[in-house]
Amino acid sequence: MSGRAGQGRRFDVEEALDAALAVFWEHGYEGASLASLTEAMGINPPSLYKAFGSKEELFFSVVRRYNETHGAFLGTAIREERDGLAMLRRVLFEAAEHYPSRDYPGGCLVISAAVTVTEANRHVAERLATMRRENVLAMAQRPDVSEAMARFTGATLQGMSQQARDGATAEDLRHIAELATIALEVAAHAHRKVA
Repeated sequence: MSGRAGQGRRFDVEEALDAALAVFWEHGYEGASLASLTEAMGINPPSLYKAFGSKEELFFSVVRRYNETHGAFLGTAIREERDGLAMLRRVLFEAAEHYPSRDYPGGCLVISAAVTVTEANRHVAERLATMRRENVLAMAQRPDVSEAMARFTGATLQGMSQQARDGATAEDLRHIAELATIALEVAAHAHRKVA
């Protein structure tokens, strides 16, 4: 899909979003300067604003792009797995494979892009927090998954994301996923007894 930017110059929107994704993923929302974004995207500031509206709108276009590509494994597991415990296990083990990366900063963009923001951008961080809460609620929709189990999985994913950014390997994260799965199996057994 192509669009017009600047003085009649054509650019590929998906390529531009992928370039911006790399910058936001590396530097976070506030750390990604307009200069670094436009340089990576190969466009000038007026073209960015014309194509995407604002830095914030560009960022959430990038987040959508991320969720359709690098982060798609979570939604796919939630949709495809009928058994709740199997779904949680799949999410954790796929995160262990996706979060470490030699081509990207690693971890999860939705988790790491706005960990610390100024008050002016608090609403950006809150939108990302809402997305994370929605993911937890989606995991908790299964009758065999309690809200506590879903929250535990969400917290584990957040920890795995930071571990990956700190250099943890896929093997390191698989060990975390294994331990988390054991804890979830115990929680699932207790949840079944209560239900």
